[in-house]
Amino acid sequence: MFTEEIIKNLAPKPIVFAMSNPEPEIRPEVAKRIRDDIIMATGRSDYPNQINNVMCFPFLFRATLDCRATEINETMKMATAKCLADLVKQPLPDDIKKSQEARGKATEYGPEYIIPNPFDPRLVQELPVAIVKAAIESGVAQQEIADYDEYRKELKKISDANSF
Repeated sequence: MFTEEIIKNLAPKPIVFAMSNPEPEIRPEVAKRIRDDIIMATGRSDYPNQINNVMCFPFLFRATLDCRATEINETMKMATAKCLADLVKQPLPDDIKKSQEARGKATEYGPEYIIPNPFDPRLVQELPVAIVKAAIESGVAQQEIADYDEYRKELKKISDANSF
């Protein structure tokens, strides 16, 4: 889909999500050879910036069930995206940072790290809270969560109990 000519003609600092799996429309190493300013993401775990539904869907469904939302609306989806964008700009937990470094992966926000690692434990604690807030604010929640800090603690307990 993305020819070398297309990549050459993109605006400065282009962002390309090459999501076809198992073979992206253009491989990151090819795109970076052509454009050193490109920011790339794929659906593959062997490249930086893997975009994978495992980062949002379990937490989107969890939050939807927890607040008994009547639907998953655009406000909830936008809250998910914004929470992911905020998380990636925060320092990584030490264990995730060490794991990333050991595999030669970026650990600070930048072209090689624009989306959290799917195993980042903050996902289970932060995404459902942001999504529940959005559901309540948009009027689709049938059950309110009175204390978000307590809700976050409960999510952590569930996560810790299910750790491998």
